[in-house]
Amino acid sequence: MVVVTGLSGAGKSSVLRVLEDLGHETVDNPPLAVLGELMAGPGEGPLAIGVDTRTRGFDAMALLAGLDALRARGAAAPELLFVDAAEEVLLRRFSETRRRHPLAPAGMAGGGVADGIAREEEALAPLREAADWVLDTSGLPLPDMRRMIERRYGPAGLAGMTVTVQSFGYPRGLPREADLVLDLRFLRNPHYDPVLRPMTGRDAAVADYIEGDPEWGPFWARMTALLDPLLPAYEAGGKKYLTLALGCTGGKHRSVFAAERLARHFARAGWPVDLSHRELGLREAFHGARLQAAPAAPHIDPQSMTETTPAAPRTAQINPLDNKLAQPCPARAAIPDPR
Repeated sequence: MVVVTGLSGAGKSSVLRVLEDLGHETVDNPPLAVLGELMAGPGEGPLAIGVDTRTRGFDAMALLAGLDALRARGAAAPELLFVDAAEEVLLRRFSETRRRHPLAPAGMAGGGVADGIAREEEALAPLREAADWVLDTSGLPLPDMRRMIERRYGPAGLAGMTVTVQSFGYPRGLPREADLVLDLRFLRNPHYDPVLRPMTGRDAAVADYIEGDPEWGPFWARMTALLDPLLPAYEAGGKKYLTLALGCTGGKHRSVFAAERLARHFARAGWPVDLSHRELGLREAFHGARLQAAPAAPHIDPQSMTETTPAAPRTAQINPLDNKLAQPCPARAAIPDPR
């Protein structure tokens, strides 16, 4: 159990959102009478409660007494987190957001806010003194604050970011949830081979066909050279979910093969990965370094998904849609929706 309190404008709501992402059941600003029931009641998971001077019937000493009673009973080990910030920072934040300070009903700027901050500091002083952790957000970027909270309250082995790799076909449009999109239509199309046409990118014969394209090896090397450093950068920025979409004409051959291989590449690097084939209606999940071999579908040779040495070194980051890779493709017959 974590009780989050502190000064208005210091970032309590942001802290509660991070705790909610970590799996805490969060309740913000419940009446003090209800607060006792929340603390004493049984819970199935961790609980985070936001309390501040807006709380109906707020009494700092009563709150501390309730926390002491819980600790004495041994029923829970509540921790008191106080979110603080310097006065000049709070004044600037209220000026930028144009919100009224809860203890400054007379005005929104200048002395009214400053007076409200002073009254709130006085009312919360006992909680700040008794806090298990005082988190000063004055010069703390939000991603850094998130990492600090995750380290203190997150379960062991918690993954910071989950990666979704999705294959799709362009006729049905781009996936609306995609953060990054790569177009694979520059690769030769197995659809024009009558033997390969009924298969998918999960089949060994299709994998061999695509890997035999002289464009595939250099593209794979340059794509991973671009994406490998991006994932840690996105995670460091506080991103929790990243969706990478790979598209081709029908969403059945080239994009499926590339998505399968890229998902396993990310999983071997330790990322939790969700793999989705939109046009095939298939989805599976891999758990980072604990990646297990996927069950073989008809025609699949598991060896076809084995990592191979890139045909080009992973050096410069490139735009996959450069002139060489973005050459127009010949007209294709309509591909029926496999679903």
